[in-house]
Amino acid sequence: WKTLAAGGSALDAVESGCATCEQQQCDGSVGFGGSPDESAETTLDAMIMDGTTMNVGAVGDLRRIKNAIGVARKVLEHTTHTLLAGEAATKFAESMGFVNEDLSTNVSQALHSDWLARNCQPNYWKNVIPDSSKYCGPYKPPAILKRDGITYEDTAHGYSHDTIGMIVIHKMGNIAAGTSTNGIKFKIPGRIGDSPIPGSGAYADDMVGAAAATGDGDILMRFVPSYQAVEYMRRGENPTTACEKVISRIQKYFPNFFGAVICANVTGSYGAACNKLSTFTQFHFMVYNPLKSEPTEEKVDCI
Repeated sequence: WKTLAAGGSALDAVESGCATCEQQQCDGSVGFGGSPDESAETTLDAMIMDGTTMNVGAVGDLRRIKNAIGVARKVLEHTTHTLLAGEAATKFAESMGFVNEDLSTNVSQALHSDWLARNCQPNYWKNVIPDSSKYCGPYKPPAILKRDGITYEDTAHGYSHDTIGMIVIHKMGNIAAGTSTNGIKFKIPGRIGDSPIPGSGAYADDMVGAAAATGDGDILMRFVPSYQAVEYMRRGENPTTACEKVISRIQKYFPNFFGAVICANVTGSYGAACNKLSTFTQFHFMVYNPLKSEPTEEKVDCI
């Protein structure tokens, strides 16, 4: 908000807002020092989208660079690519002037040590040996897997994790959206969630509005929820209804998934929706209104 008030663009505001959350390690789910993977390393995902040009810059599995949203902005501005990942993304960041530094902290190291002490529970493996529900890896597929009658088990992990998702509507009509996260705790190294995927983590279009998502990225990305929400708004749905329709679509296949979507249209109307679980019944999000000097916290009951 301060960036906009100082004359910055919608993209500037998204970048500075997400970067602040990275620096403050919001909820332990954004920025350095949180959500270690199986090897104890914290890696970052981020994206930024310009709703005027439809250009996107994103990074996934970014290592040893704290300012993930800043690197995503450089991908947008200085390449014709959309997404860079892993060690190559780190090398790109270094070439753009970002500092290579350890993202681990005492907190993230303690989280990993406790996880090892619990026999690596929870984890994200299935159909492997040794039994991933009881033991640590390394894991390998068994020689023979029974393939008849296999169905997806919706386990509703509900692990504590989050993403900062931002939508900015400039007074001149320019719209931008962005995300930043360190993903889920104890993920398999190399995993990239929905946050840096255009249309999944966020989506923006000056002609319509924008949306952003948070939650179980491995499920969310299969439904490109942010893109779908914008398309619902394009058809005339108000932001709240658009968000609810997106959540309802995912519920049909994964009734116990953890997730929420925020939506805003070109007129400045906004809404949100989330999937109701025993441990997650209400979603809170912040709104900056030009008629008010301070942000307000909005709450929506999950459906």
